[in-house]
Amino acid sequence: MNDSSAAAQRVSDRAVKRARVLELIDAAEAKSVLLTSAAAVSWYLDGGRFGVSLAADPIVGVRVSHDADEVFATSNEVTRLLAEELPAGVVVRDRPWFEALEVGGKPTSLREAQLDDGLRAARAVLLPGERERFRAVSADAARVVTDVLTLAEPTWSERRVASELAGRLVAAGADPLVLLVSGEARTALPHPLPTDAPLGRRALIVVCARRDGLITNLSRWVSFGPATAEEKDAQYRILEVESAAFDATRPGATLDRVLSVIADAYRANGFADDQWTRHHQGGAAGYNGRDPRATPATTDAVHFGQAFTWNPWVPGAKVEDTVLVAGTADDPVIEPITVDDRWPVETVAGRARPVTLER
Repeated sequence: MNDSSAAAQRVSDRAVKRARVLELIDAAEAKSVLLTSAAAVSWYLDGGRFGVSLAADPIVGVRVSHDADEVFATSNEVTRLLAEELPAGVVVRDRPWFEALEVGGKPTSLREAQLDDGLRAARAVLLPGERERFRAVSADAARVVTDVLTLAEPTWSERRVASELAGRLVAAGADPLVLLVSGEARTALPHPLPTDAPLGRRALIVVCARRDGLITNLSRWVSFGPATAEEKDAQYRILEVESAAFDATRPGATLDRVLSVIADAYRANGFADDQWTRHHQGGAAGYNGRDPRATPATTDAVHFGQAFTWNPWVPGAKVEDTVLVAGTADDPVIEPITVDDRWPVETVAGRARPVTLER
């Protein structure tokens, strides 16, 4: 898609998003809603860098009403936002940096939390421009992981791997939100924050990267020398668990039901009955790392055109890719988008799935 086509698509997509939010406001018999979370602001403004610190809330708020889309921003941020981030057609409300971001709301104005479920459903179905941008950042993240793990050596520290990943992701225009690295001694940890420990014989790498507001997620294994028979067995059985998750991710299914299928798949593939309780299993993807995470109480429905990241895990084995529910509404298929053609794959239930890179 060329620049003019992409710009036109953004305008079209934003019109759909605005209509979705106005419908929520009307249903609540309100006049407006103030969006303040990173997920809602990035989604509604169709991507963009609306934060300064990765650990902080957005530096803007967006009040949506039938009258206008009003963006509240402090005076020290407005110049960059207007030049580099904000879409055309919004009304900018410049505020001194030392004052509250938004002038007091009205009794008929809603806070984002009051429409949380509806807003999450509104951003679930990715629009054409979003899907293309999600495919692009996901492919770039997968390429970065392949590049780094092709170069890595057993003597490298976990932190060195993380730093290599971070630098290359930033060079690709992405924010490295999560970088996990476990060398051979730490592969039993579900969330291995990197340390000075060497990689050793095998390692797991987890990347969550954000660009245009969209967060892509993937995990990959590297082995310096052939994987053992036990490691390969666990790898293939965890891929079977993931396959069951993919089969259950059908439009109309609810996330609690998909989670139940995953729990059964652990048992069916020889893992502990309660393995699903030992680490979260993933959920919908998009403008949050999981939007939402699947739990036994999560009744959000799967939609055609939605993104997901499932991450079955046992100590020493894990698989994680970001996928789209693609194909057609009548015949949906799971489309992995964190794909690099250089990475080794095996076919599982008709799908090409990543296996350990053996070096």
